[in-house]
Amino acid sequence: MKPSLGALLGAAILSISAPAIAETLTVATVNNSDMIRMQGLTSDFTAKNPDITVKWVTLEENVLRQRVTTDIATKGGQFDVLTIGTYEVPIWAKKGWLVPLDNLGADYDTADLLPKIRDAVSVNGKLYAAPFYGESSMIMYRTDLFQKAGLTMPEKPTWDFVIDAAKKLTDKAAGVYGICLRGKAGWGENMAFLTAMANSYGARWFDEKWQPQFDKAEWKKTLTTYVDLMKAAGPPGASSNGFNENLALFNAGKCAMWIDATVAASFVTNPKESKVADKVGFALAPNTGLGKNANWLWAWNLAIPAGSKKVPAAEKFIAWATNKDYTKLVAGKDGWANVPPGTRVSLYQNPEYLKVAPFAALTLASIDAADPNKPTVQPVPYVGVQYAAIPEFQGIGTAVGQQFSAALSGASTVDAALAAAQASTEREMKRAGYLK
Repeated sequence: MKPSLGALLGAAILSISAPAIAETLTVATVNNSDMIRMQGLTSDFTAKNPDITVKWVTLEENVLRQRVTTDIATKGGQFDVLTIGTYEVPIWAKKGWLVPLDNLGADYDTADLLPKIRDAVSVNGKLYAAPFYGESSMIMYRTDLFQKAGLTMPEKPTWDFVIDAAKKLTDKAAGVYGICLRGKAGWGENMAFLTAMANSYGARWFDEKWQPQFDKAEWKKTLTTYVDLMKAAGPPGASSNGFNENLALFNAGKCAMWIDATVAASFVTNPKESKVADKVGFALAPNTGLGKNANWLWAWNLAIPAGSKKVPAAEKFIAWATNKDYTKLVAGKDGWANVPPGTRVSLYQNPEYLKVAPFAALTLASIDAADPNKPTVQPVPYVGVQYAAIPEFQGIGTAVGQQFSAALSGASTVDAALAAAQASTEREMKRAGYLK
């Protein structure tokens, strides 16, 4: 029996009016303010892409790393978009765990990405993650204390100048310390700072044959200088201080200088958070005259795991979250001071942003000064400024960080800490097959 014309027309109308089934993207991200802001703006993306819904899995940084690493290594396929750091990108790309981002759209303007950041998330010229925000590190200092002491911060200070100034600016009776530096153990805590400092002294984690270098003079100079400086001019209990603790000390007026992430600049100049907001200056991280500054390079990025079955939709989301229009979206809602920094050239040419970010030029100069492919004075077999981009580094870096934190607290000597670092790193590199 043939269906009637009316039935055919009804079916046609029904098929036209029935909405397409939406594709759900699962996005794993870190619980920081920029990512939480992105979640709040997701309706802009779904309005432009009504066939895609977004499910968020928001986790603390260490938990996020664990979850996404397990999922991607097993090709579990739990997530379609991952938030990962510059540490993971080259490792995972070379393992074939990430999808190259070849289809971000004609208006994405990859050429606008800051070259150092773009290179950090590329392998063999291909983009494997899109940077959401980027940072380096720099000196933040108290202009009023410098003026009172008759000191002038150079644009490119040396470690000798910083050490001398820190000692002169220390007034322990008044609770003011010449310098605050990370001491809390961890590959991303004290070792981020100390590796960057070591680069400026010509030290390296490994030589070209993957032999650890903690028994060399450059590391002895680095760690001795750091421990002596912190004993003379640092706050008490510095071996427990990481980024957050030093930020609180600086904002309370307790630190004459602080060397840390450029992202902190917006916090220390915010009068709602900082007692010294109108008395802060910025300078490049120190050098020793060997051609390398003691600054790092980092970005949080969005990437697609090879296990995703929704690559085109994931590419659309990543393009939305990391393009220039997204920056304008944030600026329109929360002001230019809150846009994700450190990823695009155009942001640092934007007068609206420059007007509210007095630290912008130094942030850009600091990012430009870091070179993940040539992080230190001598050649190295690894990529990364404040880390070595090999899978084993998380464990190795944390173990070394514990030894160096013990040297800072006085529980160990510099020589003992370096010897222990050399022994444990050699052991792990042999176990992993880098050394015979």
